[in-house]
Amino acid sequence: MRLFVKEVIARAAIMLFLFFGLFASPARASEAALTDIMVTNTGGHPLLSFSITNCFTEDMKKAIENGINTTFTFFIKLYEINEFWWDKKIAVLKVSHDIRYDNLKKVYMVRLSERNNEWIVVQDFQEAKELASKIVRLKIVEPHRLCKDSRYRVRMMAELDKITLPFYLHYVFFFLSLWDFETDWHTVDFKY
Repeated sequence: MRLFVKEVIARAAIMLFLFFGLFASPARASEAALTDIMVTNTGGHPLLSFSITNCFTEDMKKAIENGINTTFTFFIKLYEINEFWWDKKIAVLKVSHDIRYDNLKKVYMVRLSERNNEWIVVQDFQEAKELASKIVRLKIVEPHRLCKDSRYRVRMMAELDKITLPFYLHYVFFFLSLWDFETDWHTVDFKY
């Protein structure tokens, strides 16, 4: 009888662990969203700006401070809107932001691919987080590819790249996959 009770308790503990480990964490990551989306026209160039909110968890901060490189990838697509036919794809962009921590120097380093892969060094995690989670005045396309008085649509989304560890470490750090996320696609229309 004792063996049966121990087995029931062990199965219940495993089920609770799976329920909270698999279902509770993704809900937190799914709150990440794109905000402050804005398309401006400066000097004939359409420029895109937006932010990701709720994209950093305490587990992510700990992982970054323990030397795990974290990469946000932004996918951006530009279409010319056609009323009676499919929209024409004009441009597809993939922008990435890496954030890592130098434990010896006690600084955060953020690499922005849209700035020629420039590394920006900051002391504060809040500042590093802000740099990594924002796209600011990104040139979507060269003006000669656009027609005056035409309507265009920009679609964008962001994802946190999955962490790849050596095979044997996946068993130890399986919880890291729980903070992988991607946002929904967002759309903004504008007239050029």
